[in-house]
Amino acid sequence: MRVFLKIPAAGSTHRGTNAITQIGLLVPSYNSLLFWKNRLSQFNVKHGEITTYAGRDALHFEDPEGLRLILLNNNGRSIPDAWQAWTDSVVPEENRILGMGSIEITVNSLDSIANMLENIFNYKKVLRTENEAIYQAINGEIFGEIVIKQLGGPKERPGKGSIHHLAIRVEGTNLQKWDEKIKAAGYRTSGVVDRYYFNSIYFREANGVMFEVVSDGPGFTADSTVEELGTKLGLPPFLEERRGEIEANLVPIEDWKNNIDLKIICNVN
Repeated sequence: MRVFLKIPAAGSTHRGTNAITQIGLLVPSYNSLLFWKNRLSQFNVKHGEITTYAGRDALHFEDPEGLRLILLNNNGRSIPDAWQAWTDSVVPEENRILGMGSIEITVNSLDSIANMLENIFNYKKVLRTENEAIYQAINGEIFGEIVIKQLGGPKERPGKGSIHHLAIRVEGTNLQKWDEKIKAAGYRTSGVVDRYYFNSIYFREANGVMFEVVSDGPGFTADSTVEELGTKLGLPPFLEERRGEIEANLVPIEDWKNNIDLKIICNVN
């Protein structure tokens, strides 16, 4: 899941280190990359040539706000059963985006974030060089993969197109033990935050990159059926009395292409 936040007063991002720097999106095949390269050109979206990234065929591109993304060739590998295609897409089924792939994080200290992923979340190291590491939540699977690059220099100054934090989904709804585990490792946390649809814990690792631990439930069907999802604005009970005010200030999604000021949040399994 990717969550976009509209922040009209946000300035431009000044790129640097200690930040989440790229989002990978999986497509079915190499031919899908060719399709998307042509489609991005048709819509005047900034993109590169087909290359390789983390050992896979890849196509880098940026949205109008400078958010950096990578289309990755899934090459026919399996995807989670819960991933459902959007059947109303105008993109041919054989080229549709399957879901989220590798997430890139750039930091001053590779060792500190690598140790955190291994010791707290039990991520598996699949590659390590002096300045790069690849970790996977499930060995051999691209979804849930984190690519870490070590880079010196100034810290990123976030703004339009920046990525606020990375959320890692965990089983169950009770996050108290996770909060205790993270604090025992020396990190300060937000404590468990009730978001109604899920529970969350926020903390920054040693480089300053923010992570969220998010529960698997109750989920967005807590107050809607699967069929209703996306057809109306979902609000937790504590905001329901402000529905009219909130809806009055929303911009139809069709208009966003003409007026987009965004930060992004990423979730991985």
